Amino acid sequence: MTSISIHCLSADELDAHADALAEIMARTVEDGAAIGYMQPFSHTDGLAFFTGQVFPEVRAGRRRLLVAGLDGKTVGSVQLITVLPPNQPHRCEVAKMMVHPSARRKGVGRALMQALDAEARAAGKTLVTLDTKTGDKAEPLYRAAGFQTAGVIPCYALDPDGKAQHATTYMYKAL
Repeated sequence: MTSISIHCLSADELDAHADALAEIMARTVEDGAAIGYMQPFSHTDGLAFFTGQVFPEVRAGRRRLLVAGLDGKTVGSVQLITVLPPNQPHRCEVAKMMVHPSARRKGVGRALMQALDAEARAAGKTLVTLDTKTGDKAEPLYRAAGFQTAGVIPCYALDPDGKAQHATTYMYKAL
């Protein structure tokens, strides 16, 4: 039986998770996930992303970083951006939902999204938004979590292999 645990990292816990998060990101991008990065994407690239961009935002209190453990091993993460422009104090944004390819279809993504909802509510937010590659594996997960489609933008970004452009679907959930 697998045991999934979800934990929102404190500033003091970030560095201890850096390598695991970098590896999840590297494997996710190499597996074709459209999360804003191109292939090839290495562990070093992932480490630079987390230590240079994400960790400072978490330490500043503008972002929450949730990690998923499966049988004691870190296998996924998602970010919740809680500080947006002054006219949007009620809204937060989902960023970089990642589950290691070896841990997919085991309930990790669903558990991360449930925990993310709780974090958004705890932050006093009433609207959660995200965007995802149209037709991507994650789109049904977001729908199952209660997200509605707001619209689709064609030719939004390149696929990670650079061979084609893809559309993105903007989604929202009222809490």
